[in-house]
Amino acid sequence: MMGNRVRSAGALATALSALFALGATQASAQTVDLTGTWNLEVVTETGTTNPTMTLEQHDGGHFTGQYSSETLGEAELEGSVTGSEVKFTFQAELQGQAIPVAYAGTIDANGVMTGTIDLAGGLATGTFTARRASE
Repeated sequence: MMGNRVRSAGALATALSALFALGATQASAQTVDLTGTWNLEVVTETGTTNPTMTLEQHDGGHFTGQYSSETLGEAELEGSVTGSEVKFTFQAELQGQAIPVAYAGTIDANGVMTGTIDLAGGLATGTFTARRASE
């Protein structure tokens, strides 16, 4: 009888640990609200630029916005955020050619995005850091 109680207590402890782990996973998977204006620093092999973007988050992790850069001009963007993972894309016009631009990264606990940028499917690549503008 005592062995059954020990086994039951062990099973209960295992079940509680699993529930706590599930709760921690769900908490870390919560989506960050990216709505607002962001200042970026983009570093590629051709140099450093400082574009801005204004985002509006919609249902779940989907967002849209406006991207503005001296290099890539003005563009409407679309993206998603799931947990700390952020992705967004847009079409830019460069020397009369429409090129796809893809950003992928993460957002940390301080609200800073970091990651990579890919232009035209690998034609040019780089890194970026984005911080919310003081509003």
